[in-house]
Amino acid sequence: MNAERSKKLYFEAHELAVGYNGSALIHDIEISLEKGSILTLIGPNGSGKSTILKTITKQLDRIKGSVLIDGQEILNWQPKQMARKAAVVLTERIKPELMTAWDVVALGRYPYTNMLGMLTPEDKEIVRESLEKVNALDIAAQEFLTLSDGQKQRIVLARAICQRPEIIILDEPTAFLDIWHKTELLDILREMAHEQEITVIMSLHEIDLAAKVSDYLMCVKGDRIAAFGSPEEVLKTLPIEELYGMDSGSYNVLFGSVELKKTEGMARVFVVAGNGCGIPFYRALQRKKIPFSTGILFENDTDTQVATKLAVEAFITPAFELPGDEIYRAAVKALEKCDVVVDAGTPKGSLNEMNSRLIAHARDRAMRVLNEICELEGV
Repeated sequence: MNAERSKKLYFEAHELAVGYNGSALIHDIEISLEKGSILTLIGPNGSGKSTILKTITKQLDRIKGSVLIDGQEILNWQPKQMARKAAVVLTERIKPELMTAWDVVALGRYPYTNMLGMLTPEDKEIVRESLEKVNALDIAAQEFLTLSDGQKQRIVLARAICQRPEIIILDEPTAFLDIWHKTELLDILREMAHEQEITVIMSLHEIDLAAKVSDYLMCVKGDRIAAFGSPEEVLKTLPIEELYGMDSGSYNVLFGSVELKKTEGMARVFVVAGNGCGIPFYRALQRKKIPFSTGILFENDTDTQVATKLAVEAFITPAFELPGDEIYRAAVKALEKCDVVVDAGTPKGSLNEMNSRLIAHARDRAMRVLNEICELEGV
């Protein structure tokens, strides 16, 4: 991070109310961002994320409040003045006829051209650099409308970069992108924020990526902002299940992953797991809608994070301590009620010796013991 990075507030919104036709949908929005920071809006579809972004970019009239960039109220800014400060990438798909990808990116330089709109050699070099930034030089000569959705998204981002803005606002910029280009795009935005001190405000549906790339998260739900702060603060205080109104399934903050609804009922399979070896079996059983129990797991084990969401019962012991006889007896009792035992292949050591005993106990009782996921067929 740039050691000289300024802590002065660069983007502010105070008592902002947004909506349509003079009717406010969301009230009392407060945003304070330092130059070069990244804010990501998260929340369910239709919650108003796009409405907020369109309002702070003057594409929608605000209902109430103020929006300041670098200490200046933007209400009376002319379009060219706004374009020199802020670049905008919204979800609406542009449909330029007979324009190449290079032509579309070059549109980002027009706030800086003369009345004839002529590009200087410097402008053309900035266009080239912007295409290179998003790894799109190879498609620069192609007609824009012939590109894939993912390629179009990269070109539109290059156009925004080409404006050389101080702030960039993006609505779902990772839509239509595969995982490689998603991470690449977010890396680009992070680099722009930290190395060029460009302030980034965007919306994302990928909560895990939002938490990793953002300095601040804003949770949008209902007629107020549900939470605003660092990702650590927000995800600790506001359960994602509550934000999205999830009736089933769960979100794991530690892993940044979504788990589908657990299979209810009496456990038919007992998974002896640990060290992350159990997770593939948990998910395979969940897909097959087979209820299962698992153990003995330490509370800091990666398997524990998924087991608590998907297992009917998980036998968990404190970290860095030898499990006691009580939890072993409880695990044995649960194991004996199952039809099948899975040995997930967890390395056995002195601390988890009881898991070896569980497997031996199952074999002594002539229970069916499986070692591979493919063996779950017919369970």
